[in-house]
Amino acid sequence: MELELKKSPIETLGSLTIRLIREMGAIATFFFKGFFLIFSYPPHLSRIIQQIQFIGMKSVFVICLTGAFTGMVLGFQGYYSLTMFGSEGFLGSAVALSLIRELGPVLAAIMITGRAGSAITAEIGIMRISEQIDALKAMGINPIRFLISPKIAAALISFPLLTAIFDVIGLFGGYLTGSVLLGINREIYFSRAQASVLMEDITGGFIKSLFFAVIVVSVCCYHGYYTHTRAEGFGAKGVSLSTTTAVVHSCVLIFVADYILTSFFM
Repeated sequence: MELELKKSPIETLGSLTIRLIREMGAIATFFFKGFFLIFSYPPHLSRIIQQIQFIGMKSVFVICLTGAFTGMVLGFQGYYSLTMFGSEGFLGSAVALSLIRELGPVLAAIMITGRAGSAITAEIGIMRISEQIDALKAMGINPIRFLISPKIAAALISFPLLTAIFDVIGLFGGYLTGSVLLGINREIYFSRAQASVLMEDITGGFIKSLFFAVIVVSVCCYHGYYTHTRAEGFGAKGVSLSTTTAVVHSCVLIFVADYILTSFFM
C-alpha cells in the first residue's frame, strides 16, 4: 500500500503560483487574439455598436447613481476632515482629485464588471455549453472574431467615457453636500477643483480606465469561452461558477492594477 505524500506549504504555494501564471498567460494570449482580429476585414461594425450600447449606454444609469453618491459621501467626509485643520475651502480639490485619480476609474470599472461583465461571461458560457460556439466553427466563422473582438472594441471605447461621466457626476455630488448642505461657497468649491486638477491627473485616470477595460473584458470573456473546461462542474453549474470567478478575479485584478499604475504615476 503506497503512502500518499502530503505537499509542504512551499510546494502548495509554488503550484498555485505556477497555475496563476499559466492562467494569466492564457488570458493575455486570448485577449491579443481578439484584439488583433478587430482590425481584420470585413469589420463587424454593427456588432461593435451593439456591444457599445450594451456595455456603455446600459451602464450609464448605474454609473451616474454610483458617482453621485460617491461624490456626496466624499463631500461629507472631506468637509469634516478638512474642518479639523481649518481648510474646508479645499473641499473641491479633495473631491476632484480623489475622483479623477482613483475612485472614478476604479469604481466605474467595478460597477461595469458587476452589470456587464457578469452578463458577458454568462452569455458566452451558455453559448459554449449549448454548442453554439461549435456551430460557428462548423460554419467556418471564427468565434473569437465574431464574439470576443466586438466586446473588446466596445469596452475600450466605453470604459473611458463612463469614467468621465462618473467623475463629473461625482464632482457635482460633492457640490451638493459641500455647498448646498454644508454652506461652502460655490465659486470657491469649483475654482479650487479646477485649479488643483492637472491634465496629467485626467490622462492618468483615462489610462487606468483603459487598463481596467482590458482586464474586465479579457477575464470575463475568457472564463465564459472556456466554461466547458471547468473541473468543478458542467452545464448550468459551470456557467454560474465561471460567472462568479470572472467577477471576483476582475475586481481583484482591478485593485492590483490600480496599485501598480498609481505607483508609476505618482
